[in-house]
Amino acid sequence: MRVGKSIVASLEHSVFLPTSTEKNFPTIIALHGRGADENDLASLLLAIGLPGVLLVTPRAPFPFPYGGYAWYTSAQEGVPDREPFRSSLELVRRFVDEVKAGYPVNPEQLLLLGFSQGTVMAYATTLLNPSAFRGIAALSGYIPHESGLPLELSKLKGFPAFISHGSDDMMIPVRLGREAAELLNQAGADVTYREYMMGHEVSEDTIRDLRNWLLKTLFSD
Repeated sequence: MRVGKSIVASLEHSVFLPTSTEKNFPTIIALHGRGADENDLASLLLAIGLPGVLLVTPRAPFPFPYGGYAWYTSAQEGVPDREPFRSSLELVRRFVDEVKAGYPVNPEQLLLLGFSQGTVMAYATTLLNPSAFRGIAALSGYIPHESGLPLELSKLKGFPAFISHGSDDMMIPVRLGREAAELLNQAGADVTYREYMMGHEVSEDTIRDLRNWLLKTLFSD
């Protein structure tokens, strides 16, 4: 991959383009967790190697007091504070449209990937309009089903979802990851759920399983 020139968009971001000469590419928009930035997931995904995939990594809009950035605040476990959450969600949805218009994206092969808070944003964005995405990769997060958003859980038959969580996660309890998998399974999604003996992190086992799922999902007919 090569670093591309970023378009002017609703969110600061980095873009990494494949070296091939195709006109449109399978695309991943990767949303980082609290206290990180656009370089966090970019370094992980570039390291695992996804040939032929366009990668876009936006930065969350709110500075985090201890460094990095955040998508929202949360006073209650599993429930984002409404105002910052809705503000970020509007930015992410606008950003997805800007990415599709400004980069060589194959809209039939576009998926969202997130970690922690980024997973919550990815869930909300995807589940408001599942037909706009090829799938979702949700690492160590939860579905914000108490947000009052009109999530389209009835339109997920066969929808690919990779969900991973640490059994010892002290930041976002594993029960929330299991709950997300159960909700999507009940909705008829094609769920791959993986639970690892780890905390709030991405392990080597996660990376292996995630890479296999991404390549299968993005390049399957």
